[in-house]
Amino acid sequence: MGKQVWRAVVTGGAAAVFTAVAAAPAGAAEGGVSFTRVQVNGGKPIVIGVSKEVAAPASFRMATTHKWKWPAVFLYRGGGGDRLWHAVETSDCIKVSSGVCDFNETMYFDPSVWDMRNSEAGVWKVGAEVYFEGGGGDTDDKDLTVRVTRDSRLSVNASPEPVSKGRTITVTGKVTRANWETRKYVSYGGRLVSLQFKPAGTASYTTVKKVYANGSGGLRTTVKASKTGTWRWVYYGNTTTGPSTSSGDHIVVK
Repeated sequence: MGKQVWRAVVTGGAAAVFTAVAAAPAGAAEGGVSFTRVQVNGGKPIVIGVSKEVAAPASFRMATTHKWKWPAVFLYRGGGGDRLWHAVETSDCIKVSSGVCDFNETMYFDPSVWDMRNSEAGVWKVGAEVYFEGGGGDTDDKDLTVRVTRDSRLSVNASPEPVSKGRTITVTGKVTRANWETRKYVSYGGRLVSLQFKPAGTASYTTVKKVYANGSGGLRTTVKASKTGTWRWVYYGNTTTGPSTSSGDHIVVK
């Protein structure tokens, strides 16, 4: 297994995107190589915060009669073939039959090491490629997409505690999301967030109401105290931002 680290030329402080020589072709692979069974992160978005390395699993099958050096699947977008990866680790050939191999791969994204732009959040296409011994290679657009999103966070506070039955409980919180350019979590205003409640002695939460965060990401609402249990906020994310769930705040109702 080999871990390949691709270092982009740093331009304007952005080093996360590797610009390929040419974009991945729109059609099937040419040059005697076929890539099939391509999967990236189980079809789920790749959610990246501000400091922790993220490892996204991938897998694919390659069939070729060529002698090859190193195959991989990758993320790209734009007419110029911009690629997003920090490091890629690909397994040795898991032989299926003559000239046919399965591969397991891990894509690594580390925002604490590589500068990332917030504009890189969103939809990326999936390509596959291989280099041949003696030069040359093959690249294939797999007609798949993966979302790369900024991590989000939620806080929660329910008060007063304890509270008398029938009295008002105020539940507050805040929505923030990763700013890849400053490497900090910042306010994420205007989000629609669900307030959920789990009665004591039960295992599941139920949505009580939905609340929009203010311009600073702040959340505030009131509910009537009916029974002892735990309150939390849930944000379901969007095309550029990952989902998040706050911790639970337990309130005793007397």
